[in-house]
Amino acid sequence: MSYQVLALKYRPQTFADLVGQEHVGRTLGNAIASGRIHHAFLFTGARGVGKTSAARIFAKALNCEAGLTATPCNVCPSCVEITKGNGIDVFEIDGASNTGVDDIRELRDNIRYLPSRSRYKLFIIDEVHMLSINAFNALLKTLEEPPAHAKFIFATTEPHKIPVTILSRCQRFDFRKIAVTVVVTRLRQIVDAEKIAVSDRALTLIARRGEGSMRDALSTLDQVIAFCGAAVADEDVLALLGMVDRRLLLDTAEGIVGRDSRLALEALRRVDHLGHSFRQFCLELVEIFRALVLLKVAAEPGELLDVTGDELRELKQLADRAGLEEHQRALTLLMKTEAELATSSFPRLALEMTLVRLTHLPPARDVATLVAKLEELERRLASGASSPVVSPRAPVAVPRPPVATVPVEGPPGKKAEAPAAPAVPQRGWPGLVEHVRDRRRPAIAAILEQASLLAFALPQLQLGLPRGSFALEQLQDREYLESLHQLAAEYFAQPVQIVVSAIDASREAVPPSLVETKRAQESDRERRLREEALDHPLVKAVCDIFGAEIKEIKAIDKGGV
Repeated sequence: MSYQVLALKYRPQTFADLVGQEHVGRTLGNAIASGRIHHAFLFTGARGVGKTSAARIFAKALNCEAGLTATPCNVCPSCVEITKGNGIDVFEIDGASNTGVDDIRELRDNIRYLPSRSRYKLFIIDEVHMLSINAFNALLKTLEEPPAHAKFIFATTEPHKIPVTILSRCQRFDFRKIAVTVVVTRLRQIVDAEKIAVSDRALTLIARRGEGSMRDALSTLDQVIAFCGAAVADEDVLALLGMVDRRLLLDTAEGIVGRDSRLALEALRRVDHLGHSFRQFCLELVEIFRALVLLKVAAEPGELLDVTGDELRELKQLADRAGLEEHQRALTLLMKTEAELATSSFPRLALEMTLVRLTHLPPARDVATLVAKLEELERRLASGASSPVVSPRAPVAVPRPPVATVPVEGPPGKKAEAPAAPAVPQRGWPGLVEHVRDRRRPAIAAILEQASLLAFALPQLQLGLPRGSFALEQLQDREYLESLHQLAAEYFAQPVQIVVSAIDASREAVPPSLVETKRAQESDRERRLREEALDHPLVKAVCDIFGAEIKEIKAIDKGGV
């Protein structure tokens, strides 16, 4: 007799055999017992969790010769035929290879005929989401008004691809991924029946490889038995599946939590020696720290963690050795490293540096502790000597270019007087620039701000601009220069001659332009503000308590605030 793979040999034959899907078996069993059987069902869920098996069990329950029952006999001709997959009135259709509208039309024509010898005709369409839109439309009318003898069971891993018009006509059952502990229990039953010697640890590794799929776990178990024979060693399972030993992962986690760089790096050296993938190792280390975080927020994680009892106890001990913030910080950094390892040219070095950083990070402090320290700081400042108030310093006087005094003519025989003091600055170089801007010539004003005032002796002004600069070319333009002469004559109330020269600031000392003067003033002010802020006792205390670093200082008195 040919060998039968474990996934087929131990395929569920009753609703009670559906491991991890008890909610589905109970609902369908109650529907059959009460006679409230819908005409269309949608089974959704990941691969290998029992969707097609449940569909066959349901078909046997409806057509069993012992009568409508939630527990089919599995011995009558109808049950045996359905178990073997050749039931005369049960049609299993692959939606991936029968996607066209013609296939559905043929199915629709077949529905009209009564079953050959069973109570119902059942149409099981696997991967139904692969049908085309036209095929779904052809099926829609039949689902809306089906004959009494026809039942539909649709199975899919991607329900979001099914049109809502089809979904609304089906009873939906969501099949869950099966927990590792449940898979291990089922695997133990199977290996005992097969007389295979294997440890619970090895079965846990096999169950984890299944990722919630019983079929995948059984296929992996088949592979392990073929490799190891009747006696399965844990080391052989690790070598065959290419998985990282949990001991290495726990040792690394212990090194991180205990801030023991040597232990963490030694575990990584063993990972390299055994030839494991560094990215796979980092990925499984992420799962370890996820477990530590969950154990900090949920004392009894239940199905949140797929771990055995011994491993759970060890993880709880690790979780208790550090705070939630530290576990979250390690988890975040490991997730970032796992993504970077995909393109890293030095994966071992990248992972080593991450482990070193994790083992040398300063201890995290919870918010309550920091708030308590702040309150203590406030009490000390309130009860002790008040902190010196940093008063804003007087503004530094800005040096202005020399100002020419325009003589004022008086009556004959009377000595001319100089204008009032407040009017003198208004007739200086900055005043001329503002006057040009006020006369809606912003382009000329922008050029003047970049110019150096080389000489100010009315009726002559000498300006300098960098040699070869765009501003120099613009100001030497006849139209710009004529406009500037008119505006200067209007401002100084006399004809003014303006001479524009090319300068080389790297070779000759020239006065700063208005832009340079303003920039220097702002830089000096920022420097003084930073010094005052860093010298403030409150700022110093906050930096000491929180280990903070001043990144930016903003003046709050700008704009009159």
